[in-house]
Amino acid sequence: MRFKTLAMVSALAATLFHTAQAQTEIQWWHSMTAVNNEWVNDLAKQFNESQKEYKIVPTFKGEYSESMTAAIAAFRAGNAPDILQVFEVGTATMMASKGAVIPVGKVMKDAGEKFDPSGYVPAVAGYYTAPNGQMLSFPFNSSTTIFYWNKDAFKAAGLPTDKAPSTWPEVVAAAAKLKASGHKCPFTTAWQNWTQLESFSAWHNVEFATKSNGLQGLDARLKVNSPLHQRHIENLANMAKQGLFIYKGRSSVPQASFTSGECAMIQTSSGFYGDVAKNAKFAYGLAPLPYYPDVPGAPQNTVIGGASLWVMSGKTPEKYKGIAKFFTFLSQPEVQSASHKRTGYLPITTAAYKLTEESGFYKEKPGTDVAVTQMIRKVTDKSRGVRLGNYLQIRTIEDEELEQVWNGKKTAKEALDEIVKRGDEQLERFQKANKS
Repeated sequence: MRFKTLAMVSALAATLFHTAQAQTEIQWWHSMTAVNNEWVNDLAKQFNESQKEYKIVPTFKGEYSESMTAAIAAFRAGNAPDILQVFEVGTATMMASKGAVIPVGKVMKDAGEKFDPSGYVPAVAGYYTAPNGQMLSFPFNSSTTIFYWNKDAFKAAGLPTDKAPSTWPEVVAAAAKLKASGHKCPFTTAWQNWTQLESFSAWHNVEFATKSNGLQGLDARLKVNSPLHQRHIENLANMAKQGLFIYKGRSSVPQASFTSGECAMIQTSSGFYGDVAKNAKFAYGLAPLPYYPDVPGAPQNTVIGGASLWVMSGKTPEKYKGIAKFFTFLSQPEVQSASHKRTGYLPITTAAYKLTEESGFYKEKPGTDVAVTQMIRKVTDKSRGVRLGNYLQIRTIEDEELEQVWNGKKTAKEALDEIVKRGDEQLERFQKANKS
């Protein structure tokens, strides 16, 4: 009997060992932090528990720029991840990385997974689709820029709390009242290049760059020194001089100043919502971006932000099958809707948007539909998005030049002219390097 029991235990152990060995691990490099990092880990856990064949292993690899650089180095060394999260700024670079990636449309088709690009929100799917109609990467944490305001600070300043400032003159007036009431940081902005140049351009239906902002060719050139761009940056510079706009740093760094209550108004990603919902100790609101009411065609629509998931080449068929199943899982309306409610990122499918709407979430949490409604307005050639080569370097140039304006060392015109000059050099370099 004892030997029979031992044999059964051995057989069970062998079965468990075989099952563990048979499970295919899929490495996923990402750049999500704080509450969004928790979300990514939960998605992987949920998928892993839903089946036994594949195991998604999410790994934080630093900010978007850092993870992309690390992945390129890993690819050259032959040990790239299976899935890489890349922010929208890196899309043109990834598209030009011939041999490094496999189009998501091909991955899904080869794995026999149902995949219909028409089911995805057009503004999202269109951005990640090649001219031949094939979807290149999987939309994941798609976002857009929105406006957040501290209702408690507004109340203390004698400002209405039921409606955010809808125009730039109203933002300036509100900031002045906030300052007069003792608020040290009336307004700030995160991702200043995305919010104050890219989204600003689309929202006012003016060109950011030629060739439909780069979507129609590698020979695009910047147009951010137009009279309207100059006017806007000058206005922000004047606000900075008066202590109405406080510059808090690059990328997402300024966001902490809003959740802490230090800054009363901020323009940043809709994907910031999860952080605000969890950490803000005050009443807050979400609203559309402000605009200049005398500009014809404004407001238009905002552009896509966030990131998508790229499938790296050189992997086994089994890994690609697992990746396809994971993307199918992520596309489920229930999964998408839950993610949208939790993070503020856009629901990437129309089915997920409808499910969220039918659940009553938008009525229960006013303002959470702002990102979606801003993105589904009628899109023009000037507002489809920005897809430029070497754009990571161009954004650094934009940060450097705008900081000179906020510090009072350059005029808006000088800085914007320099952004165009230095940025176009980067575009020319990318064009030459990627001539077919």
